[in-house]
Amino acid sequence: MKFLQPAELGYAVRSKLADAGAGARLFFRLVASLGAVLRRPALLRDQIHFMGNYSLAIIAVSGVFVGFVMGLQYYYGLQRFGAADSVGMLISLSLVREFGPVLTALLFAGRAGTSLTAEIGLMKAGEQLSAMEMMAVDPVARILAPRFWGAVIAMPILAAMFSAVGVLGGWVVSVPMIGIDSGAFWSQMQSGVDAWVDVGNGVLKSVVFGFAVSFIALLQGFEAQPTPEGVARATTRTVVVASLTVLALDFVLTAMMFSI
Repeated sequence: MKFLQPAELGYAVRSKLADAGAGARLFFRLVASLGAVLRRPALLRDQIHFMGNYSLAIIAVSGVFVGFVMGLQYYYGLQRFGAADSVGMLISLSLVREFGPVLTALLFAGRAGTSLTAEIGLMKAGEQLSAMEMMAVDPVARILAPRFWGAVIAMPILAAMFSAVGVLGGWVVSVPMIGIDSGAFWSQMQSGVDAWVDVGNGVLKSVVFGFAVSFIALLQGFEAQPTPEGVARATTRTVVVASLTVLALDFVLTAMMFSI
């Protein structure tokens, strides 16, 4: 087994710290660019359309099938305790609090996040970002910032759509197929879900996930090696790192929300 020499260990630690510092500087530049992005609404609109509208199909289909599965699982679980009428409440709570934001973020990372990484990585490989710098155009403000804020805005909208179609999917399984009373389904859901606490927590999670996934995707593309292999590795890292980050943030946010 080979051990690192002190000089090699120090170099590795210094490199990691330098990478973390560069990532932090990029994040603060992206956050501070909100005013400049709002002055160019056409760029922001195009990115919201690109990432939101093109991700809508997979979000809607996934939400419907998740609702189907939750309707079946919750019904057979609650039936043992004579509480089958509470299926609607459990489906809606699970979706707006947890499954909606988390699964939307994971799907968004796999669909839009990889697209962002590949796009930025190919622009770097083609020296388009360097050409913009030569023309005194900041690539972070012109290329990365609209994509960053477009993803942050699109994520809560997609999460809300995921939850909505998931509830409809659960209703289809619970009411027409299983035979639960439709009035009981909706009344239990309305009485058990708080708009400010439950829905608000889900919206907050989706916004945080939007910041995390979009930043990771852009950072991986911006720091990718300017080769086909480098772009491919950066795209893979985006999915892995973004997925793990979403799951870790979900645990931290859930623990904070239940402790307040």
